[in-house]
Amino acid sequence: MKLFLLLLIAATARAQYDLHMAYGRSTMVHLFEWSWSAIANECENFLAPYGFGGVQVSPPQEHLAMSGTWWDRYQPVSYQINSRGGDENAFRDMVRRCNNVGVRIYVDAVVNHMAAGGTVGSAGSSYDAGNYDFPAVPYSSWDFNVPNNRCPNPNGGIDNYGYPDEVRNCNLVGLTDLWMEKEYVRGKIADYMNNLISMGVAGFRVDAVKHMWPGDLDNIVNRLNDLDSSVFGSGKRPFIVQEVIDYGGEPISSRDYTYIGRVTEFKYSKELGNAVFGNNALKWLTNFGEGWGFMDRYYALVFVDNHDNQRDHFGIATYKNSKEYKIASTFMLAYDYGVTRLMSSFAFSDRDQGSPRQRSILR
Repeated sequence: MKLFLLLLIAATARAQYDLHMAYGRSTMVHLFEWSWSAIANECENFLAPYGFGGVQVSPPQEHLAMSGTWWDRYQPVSYQINSRGGDENAFRDMVRRCNNVGVRIYVDAVVNHMAAGGTVGSAGSSYDAGNYDFPAVPYSSWDFNVPNNRCPNPNGGIDNYGYPDEVRNCNLVGLTDLWMEKEYVRGKIADYMNNLISMGVAGFRVDAVKHMWPGDLDNIVNRLNDLDSSVFGSGKRPFIVQEVIDYGGEPISSRDYTYIGRVTEFKYSKELGNAVFGNNALKWLTNFGEGWGFMDRYYALVFVDNHDNQRDHFGIATYKNSKEYKIASTFMLAYDYGVTRLMSSFAFSDRDQGSPRQRSILR
């Protein structure tokens, strides 16, 4: 009996690391800024026939009203499923169609903060970010760190990444940082994620996790419901991968979060870029992974580039470097380290530029 209980506890504790992909599939694709209808078609016509296992989709919640930038989606206004990707009906249809062909959906969950500016969201909800008032949730100033004097920096922002209290309790580039220690806030976030679970998603990529206290996020993850048993079977827990940008040299480490779920390994992207651009010899990649100081492969999610570092970091292989990008992507898919995620984005000439579909809507 004791052995059975120990095995049961171990299985439950590790459930959030399972991607719940169909047999023989292992790769996720980030369809960045794709609409729900386009993703559904891609699942049916390309991803499933070619053996892909899942899709990371852009944040589906109501967001800052359209200004033409990609980062509108990362400024939540409410937890209504109504974004420029489509409304709730379109989202449900996408999830159903992708699941029907064995391709899982992983939602980019933006729950660390709410919007920094604007007054009207993509679903028409009014709000006042300056006064920390988001009535469509509802959140008020009592639900945020800065107006409750929890940020140690007088200006309310993050200036010193060597100070964890500042990184986790202050506003990231003006984004209104939620007080996630509060039961009310935890409940609202869990309700949002559970709503998505009820629609059939397989899990979440949680945004900006470096800016959350591990205990707060762990509490929320433990409130999540099991996945839809009609799709995944009974007792299956949502997959969790956490975005933690960690290149070393800061007190906050990606390893602080591995007990909650998988974590993005940004050093992999940086060092693979160095190799394919000739800054490191390719022969040195024989022990790529833990031998390079990366986290244990069991916890890692890896990528050649993502929507942030393809815009901001020199030395990262992107679609703009076709030869190097193909070499890096081929290596990643063939090499046994972590969960692999490919990028499918759009061409851009400046870092803020939104997708072609978004620009056509604005015109």
